[in-house]
Amino acid sequence: MNKLELYDTTLRDGTQQQGISLSVEDKIAITIKLDDLGVDFIEGGYAGANPKDDEYFKKIFEIKLKNAKIAAFGNTRKANTHVAKDQSIIALLKSKAKILTLVGKSSAFQVEKILETTLEENLSMIEDSIKFLTQNNREVFFDAEHFFDGYKENPEYSIQSLKVAINAGAKRIILCDTNGGTLPDEIGKIVSKVKSSISDTILGIHTHNDTDTAVASSLAAVESGASHIQACVNGYGERTGNANMISIIGNLSLKMGYETIQKSKISSLTEVSNFVSERVNRRPFPFQPFVGSSAFTHKGGLHASATQKIQNAYQHIDPKIVGNLSGMVVSELSGKSNILKRVSDLNLNELIDVKDANKIVNLIKQNEAKGFTYEGTEASLDLILYKHTPNYEPAFTLIDFMVIVENKRRSSFGSGWRNDRNEHPMLSEATVKIQVDQDIRHTVAEGNGPIDALDKALRKGLINFYPSIEKIRLTDYKVRVVNEENGTGAIVRVLIESADDRKVWQTVGASSNIIEASWMALSDSIEWWLINNDINRKLV
Repeated sequence: MNKLELYDTTLRDGTQQQGISLSVEDKIAITIKLDDLGVDFIEGGYAGANPKDDEYFKKIFEIKLKNAKIAAFGNTRKANTHVAKDQSIIALLKSKAKILTLVGKSSAFQVEKILETTLEENLSMIEDSIKFLTQNNREVFFDAEHFFDGYKENPEYSIQSLKVAINAGAKRIILCDTNGGTLPDEIGKIVSKVKSSISDTILGIHTHNDTDTAVASSLAAVESGASHIQACVNGYGERTGNANMISIIGNLSLKMGYETIQKSKISSLTEVSNFVSERVNRRPFPFQPFVGSSAFTHKGGLHASATQKIQNAYQHIDPKIVGNLSGMVVSELSGKSNILKRVSDLNLNELIDVKDANKIVNLIKQNEAKGFTYEGTEASLDLILYKHTPNYEPAFTLIDFMVIVENKRRSSFGSGWRNDRNEHPMLSEATVKIQVDQDIRHTVAEGNGPIDALDKALRKGLINFYPSIEKIRLTDYKVRVVNEENGTGAIVRVLIESADDRKVWQTVGASSNIIEASWMALSDSIEWWLINNDINRKLV
């Protein structure tokens, strides 16, 4: 079967999601990662829309990419404007991109009610823009905006807009479900009809996720003849997002037998997903299909026992294929089968036997009675297993810590300074004394709060031994009251989520002292990462 084309628009359409903003450096880093994955086209941004996108286009062509071609996005000329003088067209040429993706209206309703021009003028806008860019040695892709809504209202005009674009020189025709309201079955039927009308042109699909069917709609379009798929990593995009590029690759490659990226690169899907999450400063979604940290996690004795006998008993694929891991949710309801499954996943079979597993189950039940939970905090569970191996040595040992929180009387603003709410700013300072082998470090750090100060002081003490811990970032911090009836003396459970550019992991701590509970989760997070990354200690 012929190879399908993957066109990633994370850097343009993806950044239109509320709360996402990328620097030029972020966009370049994501470009390099997507190129290594094997994406065919990367839409770098909206030409002329802002200085950041313009700078991206200046810098990206200084980098030699292995696979991907860079595309710039822009509009057809404005109504009743000469194409050579149109600012959008000029900006596209200035981008220096050889591939230009041009968006134009393919809906009669949109033309008359939104553009407020005639149907004939819109067709001229499409034709003039594509011809002019083609004459300037550019390859043009035509994004037919609002195509599916337009086709349902006036199919003749929508098809006519496509044919005008093809005759003007467009190399790809992309059908856009701009409002995201067309369901997969209807997408498939319409794509089939369009394919029969323009059979000699490469047809593409661009779907939005407003009905939670963007991936399914893209797959339906491929089955009906589309061979060019536009999508965003992790489904980022305007409103509820775009089709998820990760899921599209997973389904097309592993389920439907299509060729997308090289088979050797499919195992990097989880890494790419987490890398982009980090760059957009979004917490990775743990339940995301294929690549989420909980995508192959099993809870309950039946599932755990069956999965241990046959790995795929309750899994649709081997998670290693996409670079993910299988997991077992362990709780006070768990039996030794859950523990032994995790022991096997960690390759600790020769170090932990059935007798040890029974001891570990009892320990977990005791800990959960104290407020801990190991459901969704596998990193803390892993550490329990590591500590039951005969060759375990801690990466570091806590000697002591102290945390101070006070009104900031010592601030540079002088004693008595108050903020706009007539409050003294608060000072949070942590002192940590740890031991690595025979070396003792005593460090102090200030932070935005007591936990931030504690985290910084710990990292400060470890950085010379383990320089790579700079890769670790805290992505989520939650506090839960376990026994509310005890009021301010209640036990609190602290859940911390951490990430690097490859993985996401969760740890837990519990205590009637929130600082102590936070320390447990923080120290577990760093030690788990050190063990799993086989860090060589650098003693100085």
